[in-house]
Amino acid sequence: MPAGYRRAMALAPPPDPPADPMDGGLDGRARLGLAATLIAVSMAGLDSALVNTALPTIARSLGASPAASVWVVNAYQLAMVATLLPFAAVGDWLGPRRVCLAGLVAYALASLAAARADSLTALATARALQGVGAGALMSVNIALVRLIYPPRRLGQGVGINALMVGLSFTLGPTVAAAVLAVASWPWLFLVNLPLALVALACGWPGLPRTPRGHGVDALTALLTAVTCAGAIGALASTAQRLGAGLVAALLGAAALAGAALLRRQAGHPAPMLPVDLLRRPLFALSVATALAAFGAQGLAFVGLPFYFHDVLGRDAVATGLLMTPWALVVAAAAPVAGRLSDRIAPGLLGGVGLAVLSAGLLALAALPATAGDALVAAGMAVCGLGFGLFQAPNLKALMAAAPPQRAGGASGMVALARLTGQTSGAAAAALCFGLAGTRGPGWALALGAACAAAGALASAARLRWRA
Repeated sequence: MPAGYRRAMALAPPPDPPADPMDGGLDGRARLGLAATLIAVSMAGLDSALVNTALPTIARSLGASPAASVWVVNAYQLAMVATLLPFAAVGDWLGPRRVCLAGLVAYALASLAAARADSLTALATARALQGVGAGALMSVNIALVRLIYPPRRLGQGVGINALMVGLSFTLGPTVAAAVLAVASWPWLFLVNLPLALVALACGWPGLPRTPRGHGVDALTALLTAVTCAGAIGALASTAQRLGAGLVAALLGAAALAGAALLRRQAGHPAPMLPVDLLRRPLFALSVATALAAFGAQGLAFVGLPFYFHDVLGRDAVATGLLMTPWALVVAAAAPVAGRLSDRIAPGLLGGVGLAVLSAGLLALAALPATAGDALVAAGMAVCGLGFGLFQAPNLKALMAAAPPQRAGGASGMVALARLTGQTSGAAAAALCFGLAGTRGPGWALALGAACAAAGALASAARLRWRA
């Protein structure tokens, strides 16, 4: 049993007999815990890709308009972002194992409800419940990886985790197409049930136990949920052009709740919104790096399909195929970057990755309208390589910058930074489309390159700090 996992388990009797300290591998129990953790994060990522791909089919089946059907996605996203930090705090209180197991049960039951939904309202409600389950799973995901792997191999652990996220994202459209070719859309949700059962079977004996920590204040949790959901909801509403009144109301609610939250949390040793962790330079720079990187990703993933279609003249099938190299290279690069981050400073490795991403986005934006598919795919592969080199080192730096007793809060910030960056990028891409018309996709790619470059600078700034 590795040192990090043994240290966590030693706090909860009875501890397992330690393995040879020179053995770098995980024992059987730790491997079961890792399997449960990876299945949980893959299930959440795969489900998002499945639903996004099948949204037109679902809308037609339920007789909903495309605009209304977007709430199938929004309900999930808002519920997840509202519950990430509260569940991270619960993880610090009850332990990430309990939060993960409860999240798996909730996700499975919500998936069953989604499969049985017969109206858009019922489906959106079930998706919101799925988002709550996903919030529980994502809030403690990296905290569990940190408990399972020893510090000297944490980079490898987060690299494997990033690989599974990349694979689930890559396989989502393919799995959705395969399911819809032989079955109706409810089966897209039913595939979660066996995955959840396997994860529960592995996680019950394998996830590491930790002692209970500080309690969770219900009002603080509510204020945190309103603050995060209001801010992200405003960004999503901006991206979907749902009206200035709604955006202003959401921003106002987020501001009022945020002010009350900061006042209530003042002096708390482990605030739910971890402003204390943000006072640590390495942690704050890692969050800034993540926001910039995922902002660049959001800009690119909204802008690229329009760029391929409107500027390069590709049809829908070709556009889908040209999007694939990014995700495939991220999935291949993530575990390699994880191992490298155990030997190379994450600030340096992440900075190089984001510089490569910036160069790739600029290269794509500069392509002539006559560019062939091979040249486009090469540019996408460069972007995927850069993003893959960034992701695992940044996760490691974030978790290493937080004290062990705050692993839950740090893990929640990882997921929150990703969602905030992606949503901000999508909103910025929509703004580019509105301001520049047909040149909007090119503007979005150029702005994405600027965000990636800013992230590279933030990452490099970490070289002067130690965790």
